Amino acid sequence: MPKIIVDAGHGGYDNGAVYNGRREKDDNLALALAVGEALMEKGLEVEFTRVEDIYQAPVEKAQIANRADGDFLVSIHRNSSPTPNTYSGVQTLVYNDRGLASLMANNINQEMAEVGFQNLGISERQNLAVLRRSDMPAVLVEAGFINTDEDNRLLDARFDATAQAIADGIIGTLLQTGELELEDVEGPGREVYRVQTGLFRNRENAERMADQLRRMGYDVAVEMFRDLYAVKVGERDDLDDATELERELKRLGYDTLIVSK
Repeated sequence: MPKIIVDAGHGGYDNGAVYNGRREKDDNLALALAVGEALMEKGLEVEFTRVEDIYQAPVEKAQIANRADGDFLVSIHRNSSPTPNTYSGVQTLVYNDRGLASLMANNINQEMAEVGFQNLGISERQNLAVLRRSDMPAVLVEAGFINTDEDNRLLDARFDATAQAIADGIIGTLLQTGELELEDVEGPGREVYRVQTGLFRNRENAERMADQLRRMGYDVAVEMFRDLYAVKVGERDDLDDATELERELKRLGYDTLIVSK
């Protein structure tokens, strides 16, 4: 069974990027732990570089992964830009844009795009010690921009789905390369039902409906569907529960459709 090393970037006195009091190191740790949990639920072996707020130099993170004899290293970060609210989306960094690391980076980006993050693609970064000094394929996931309000809203509203998307990108890569067989992954994939309440060409209109629903207490996400923005409400494991949610929203005057991932 492949061993996945999950790294929460920064930590301790190294906050990473900071925006309106939000610290990258905190988002990184919460997301890394959730990704690791999602992988372990599927039976994979997982080790973390850190599980608390401690400082580790980037080269130390790679050394921890090497000593653990990991098969893949996934480092979790948030992106940042010189000017707030300028850029939006997921970008995954690799030492070289080829081989297993490139495949995994692409798969993670695609899965996160399904959650609603814009796919900004893969970028080579040969100056990053955590990528350069690891003895295994390594990727660094920039899970949205911490100084872009839209990305923060999406991460907070769909935190579990974001962690699962990263885990699914990892697992999908292992299945593609033969590192895993379908029977190795414990349990069937979780079917998630949501209620779609609108499709918009303009994102602002979609966000306006989403904000209205959030003020009413609903868990809402705006996701890309082809070239449109879909407003989706709730996450239900049971179809009957999703049907009841649909009826409730329909009574409130929304045009509804049950969709599943």
